[in-house]
Amino acid sequence: MNWNPEIYNQFKDIRYQPFYDLIAFITPEQQQHAIDIGCGTGEQTSILASKLKTAQFTGVDSSEAMLAESKQFVHDRLSFKQAATEDVVDSKEKWDLIFSNATLQWSDQHDVLFPKLIALLNPHGQIAIQMPMQSDNVLNQILLKLVDEEPFKSYLQGWKRESPMLSIDEYATIMFHGGLTHMQIIQKVYPILAEHAQDLLDFISGSALIPYMDRLQGDQKEEFIAEYKKRIELKFSQFPALYAFKRLLLYGRKP
Repeated sequence: MNWNPEIYNQFKDIRYQPFYDLIAFITPEQQQHAIDIGCGTGEQTSILASKLKTAQFTGVDSSEAMLAESKQFVHDRLSFKQAATEDVVDSKEKWDLIFSNATLQWSDQHDVLFPKLIALLNPHGQIAIQMPMQSDNVLNQILLKLVDEEPFKSYLQGWKRESPMLSIDEYATIMFHGGLTHMQIIQKVYPILAEHAQDLLDFISGSALIPYMDRLQGDQKEEFIAEYKKRIELKFSQFPALYAFKRLLLYGRKP
């Protein structure tokens, strides 16, 4: 997908709060071998590396554009490379910390993926994951309804990005059967105050809207954006409006 760091970081403060909530669960250990899956620009990985002062960190991301921003954060305990989540799993390399903030919602088959990630933990290893609750969030609901309607369904040749996320109960079961202890499984609302519909459109343009923009051609993009904005205005009938953006935070550690 064509990630744009500039657009993504327009809502940097809003996107960073769940990151800080997630890293609060992590316990510093000696000589941690750590990975940040979906590190983006690398700034959050750098913050996490400064918290875990003896950890050796690798940040991975599939986006070349995002990784181009990471060079400024490289030091002797922090490096970056281009790789997808599936590459990390396939490598079977073991880790003392697996961290992923707002990335794994782009990977399919969580019932298969999450047990594989947990299996990559060393004894006493920790896993910390945050994902937006896509199916429960209004902007995603509007988006999925719109792409199922004409003419957009034809423009997209019937393609749409269904959320791969499981229920909270299912994640809890996977974590339990993976042998994790000290579990934290939290759904939290991160309110977004929008002065106009355009604010909400800009917010989702940096993430969930990207694969649709990649597939639409020419004037189809403008038509789609105009209709999507209209639907947002209908849903949030009065502005300023509060968007209750829901996220899921998962943490556990191996005995």
